[in-house]
Amino acid sequence: MDYRDFYQPENYVNRELSWIDFNGRVLEEAASPTNPLLERANFLGITQSNVDEFFMVRVASLSKLATAGVTTTDASGMTPAAQLTAVNEKEHQMVARRYQVYKDVLLPALEAKDIHLVAVKDLDQHQHDYLQRYFNDELLPVLTPMADDSSRPFPFISNNSLNVAVKLIRTAPATTAKEVLEGDQEVVTTISQPHEKKEQDGKYEEEFATVRVPEVYKRLVKMPSSNTFVLLDDVIKTFISVLFPGYAVQATGTYRVVRDMDLDVAEEDTSDLLRAVQHQLREREHGHVIRLEVEQGMDDWLAAHLIDNLKVGEEGVYRIAGPIDLTFLKKLSGMVSDHEEDRYSKFTPYLAPELDMEHNLFDAIREKDHLMQHPYDDFQAVVNFIHQAATDPKTLAIKMTLYRVSGNSPIIKYLGMAAQQGKQVTVLVEVKARFDEQNNVHWARRLERMGCHVIYGLVGLKTHCKLALVIRRDEDGIRRYMHLGTGNYNDVTANFYTDMGLFTCDYELGVDLTNLFNMLSGFARPRYFHKLRVSPGGIRNFINEKIDEQIEVANKGLPAKIRMKMNSLSDKQIIAHLYAAAAAGVKVELLIRGITCLRNDLPFLHGNITVHSIVGRFLEHSRIYYFEANGHSEIYLASADMMTRNLNRRVEELFPVTQEDTKARAIEIFDTMWQDDVKTRVLKGDRYTPLPFSGQVDCQEIFVDQVKQQERGQRQEQKNRRHLNNVFETLSRHVNNLRLKK
Repeated sequence: MDYRDFYQPENYVNRELSWIDFNGRVLEEAASPTNPLLERANFLGITQSNVDEFFMVRVASLSKLATAGVTTTDASGMTPAAQLTAVNEKEHQMVARRYQVYKDVLLPALEAKDIHLVAVKDLDQHQHDYLQRYFNDELLPVLTPMADDSSRPFPFISNNSLNVAVKLIRTAPATTAKEVLEGDQEVVTTISQPHEKKEQDGKYEEEFATVRVPEVYKRLVKMPSSNTFVLLDDVIKTFISVLFPGYAVQATGTYRVVRDMDLDVAEEDTSDLLRAVQHQLREREHGHVIRLEVEQGMDDWLAAHLIDNLKVGEEGVYRIAGPIDLTFLKKLSGMVSDHEEDRYSKFTPYLAPELDMEHNLFDAIREKDHLMQHPYDDFQAVVNFIHQAATDPKTLAIKMTLYRVSGNSPIIKYLGMAAQQGKQVTVLVEVKARFDEQNNVHWARRLERMGCHVIYGLVGLKTHCKLALVIRRDEDGIRRYMHLGTGNYNDVTANFYTDMGLFTCDYELGVDLTNLFNMLSGFARPRYFHKLRVSPGGIRNFINEKIDEQIEVANKGLPAKIRMKMNSLSDKQIIAHLYAAAAAGVKVELLIRGITCLRNDLPFLHGNITVHSIVGRFLEHSRIYYFEANGHSEIYLASADMMTRNLNRRVEELFPVTQEDTKARAIEIFDTMWQDDVKTRVLKGDRYTPLPFSGQVDCQEIFVDQVKQQERGQRQEQKNRRHLNNVFETLSRHVNNLRLKK
């Protein structure tokens, strides 16, 4: 059966609705009593930041398509307008669930541990006085009230900022700022005339003002000598009348807007990509409002004023039964004193001795390949690789792709050091990496100033591959040393993203990487790659070939299995091909953290597709593609998910793991994750459900325990070595003493 026979809409789940379901799985972690309490608060904060980015990009894109009247449908048969309606409807339900978890689950659990998130009105007099001093001394000089009246238009409300809306009634004769400054009562009569129309029957009409909650202060204000916290916006609302002398505050309400923040660079129309990105970064700050959050119970007049001036449709208005913007919960753990038992246990990632700065990494890589799994294996090994390449006199050149790096990246530092020492350094910086554009523009400029040759990728494509190539003159000639990864060269996110990487000096992979970098920087068009598979085009074709091979094996009545791990599975063609494989008898096992547009309850699949999703302490980010047919196995790692954008519109890499020990380790990693019965949810049709909890296998904790065992073994080995050295020294001194006596 041809895979195109499975293209019917009923065989697919809408991508955006599937993403909301994924965020629901993160919410389940916030509600789960099996997680440490402060980590549960962090999970709830993550659900908020997740949905904010989702609206800024995905929902914003649907809004633009719907506004333009686009009626084409996705794989599930939904138009953009239908998707927009369904997304908002489902997210309204999710908002209710988030705040139910916050109020009914999380707050009582925190209270039981003597951690309090309270309103200002519930504090005692001593605490209230402390906050009043804090407001007067710290906040008042920074706050800026913005009026909306006939002479001052409704102010611009920036994306994701927290604001307080204020309804005011005048209690003194009308004056303007100019009148107050001049103190001229004659002027009052003339200049204040436009305002007199607001006075009717001895009463003044309502006035509107807004105050932005300053981001330079922490959202959580901690009371002295306790784990009691209040929200900064609550403090501001409590004392806000100080900002409006001559007016009575009738009502206040916190609100927030989410704007269209998608970057739209017409690369074919510009010869200066960097300048175009910088221009778009300025423009997108003024994107249209796609979501307005207001406090539930906000004064009707205030809410109507906001909705009218921000021009947001009713389906995009979210009335929040609790504090707006729960991302403050991500900071709670760091502000709570003590309570170590309510956090994840700490561990130190394992750094193999041969990959530290006391050893020559190139000798270690030349001896054998090294498979890394972060964060369990220390990302410092990757930093050391670039550091040693930068300082090694035998290094001739370094070539590297950078998609996302940290704000203070050591890798940037060492690349610059290499260039300043005369080495040829070429860095592809993807300045279109979403929400990292400004950071990447900054690093691109800095690398250029340090003498690196910086390129910005190919027209119309994002360069998403994760590659580092070091060309070195060894004693026996030129050799290429490489790191190929599934995740970003970011030393910060490597502490909580699970990713995999391979150190190797395989000759054919080295030739492939050389050809790929030549393609990215020049006019090279390699006719083929030996071992590397490159998107656009190459990875899709390769995966299709492998699926076809499994189908052919199954058609012969032999056992065939496809095992894949990825962040998201949404590509219509790949899903249809997996359906064809399952229909032919191939066993398909999928580990998918996020979006899953595949259904596994279709009768023609014969129950051959099983899908697990792991949401836990670390964000599962690695991509593994594993094929097993009649006892023969092949395993590949990649930077790409099975999403149309990764396969068609990005430069991505897929590479084999072939060395016997590294291949066995990669298979063991997949097997351990597949056996997880603690953090795993199982797909049934279009919904994930938890496994019956047995607590036997938590794959992430197993990997952490393995690291702890490695560290204990390493410490014992060092201890034994010191003991042997001491014994040797003692024996040497004894022998020398005997000689002296003779």
